[in-house]
Parts: sequence; structure tokens; C-alpha cells
Amino acid sequence: MERMAGTLMGVGTGVFLITLIWIVALVFGILISRASGATKLSIIPVFFLALITTLILVFFPRSLETPTTIREVEVVDSFFIGRYVLLSVAGVVVLVAFFVLLPMHFLEPVYAKPLRTH
Repeated sequence: MERMAGTLMGVGTGVFLITLIWIVALVFGILISRASGATKLSIIPVFFLALITTLILVFFPRSLETPTTIREVEVVDSFFIGRYVLLSVAGVVVLVAFFVLLPMHFLEPVYAKPLRTH
């Protein structure tokens, strides 16, 4: 799954910007509609401003429509098998050394000290 730079959920920043513009236009339209008299007519410029801004963002995008694919560098461990063979040999050597030296440590002779007789 390739992900373009500057996207969220597969959607670019422009879509979020257009959504924000229309939400703000809707809020201003609701607030202006509560006014009385000729002030209600200012809904029309708000609508046209949002429409013109949307058309500019749609017809003059800053980036290409088809994004360039960015390939991530795939790290491959070519010495995988050799590394595990080396680890296995080192583990066997440690176990053999442990079980060979352990009996020598426990079976070390302890000599009695001579008693002094005077």
C-alpha cells in the first residue's frame, strides 16, 4: 500500500480545505439568514465566494492528479541463514563449556588439613 506525502485517509489537503470552506459558508449563511431586511441578501456573496474558491481549487491544483509513486527502500538480510548458523554454533559451544566445567567445579577434590599434634 503506497501512501502519498501530505495525504490523510487517502485524501489530499485540498479536499479538507474545500470541506472547511463550505462548512464556514454554511455557518455564515445560517447566521446571516437570521438577520432582517436587506442584510439577508448578503448570503448571495458568501455563496458565490465559496463557489469561486472551490472552482479555483478544483481547476488549478498545486500538484499533479496522478501522484508519483514513492518506493520505500526494502531492507533485506542476505546473511540470514549464516547468522543463525553462527548463533547456533555459539550456543552449542556455551552449553558444552558450561556442562564440562560445571562437574569439574563440583568434583574438585578438597584435601583435609593435617592436625597439629604437640
